[in-house]
Amino acid sequence: MRLDFGPHRRGYRLAIVGMAFAAVLVIAGVATWLFQAHSQASGIGGPFTLIDGLGQQVTDRSFRGRYMLVYFGFTFCPDACPTTLNEVAEALDQLGPKADRVQPIFITLDPDRDTPAVIKQYVGNFSPKLIGLTGTPEQIAAVTKEYRVYRAIHRTGPGPKDYTVDHSSVLYLMGPDGRFIAPIPSESPEALATDIAKYLS
Repeated sequence: MRLDFGPHRRGYRLAIVGMAFAAVLVIAGVATWLFQAHSQASGIGGPFTLIDGLGQQVTDRSFRGRYMLVYFGFTFCPDACPTTLNEVAEALDQLGPKADRVQPIFITLDPDRDTPAVIKQYVGNFSPKLIGLTGTPEQIAAVTKEYRVYRAIHRTGPGPKDYTVDHSSVLYLMGPDGRFIAPIPSESPEALATDIAKYLS
């Protein structure tokens, strides 16, 4: 005996077709997102010209042959910057000899207050391996654009230096050729050291 569910059977078929179509759309959407994310990531980084703590000009090519671990912040930052830089310093200690292949770099987002002398003293509080870079407002604007860094100034008072800087908090690992490899999560010194080590070829 053949059972015929009539319109109900047709409804089931339509539902199955609808679910299959929805699945295709989801897969296509995920694929598109992954493609866009990869395209955006591959565009992170680029040439820059900045000033180190000694007042000397430094470019991205100054670090060729070494991995760059780049972090953007400012010396008046109350929490995210000192926390992250402490973790970077401890992670480098845990890497041992491998740390010699990595150059940690702190680039200020506050060039008006972070002069070469200020930034040199600031990074020295965390690690002698850490290099601090500053520059003109135009130079800082250019490098933040290259690295797709979020930066926003918020006034906190009437004085010219009464402000804070909201910013994204990302560690960028760049290869010996200067190309972007991956963002490195700052979760703990141990996890940070493990994440960095797996990219060192």
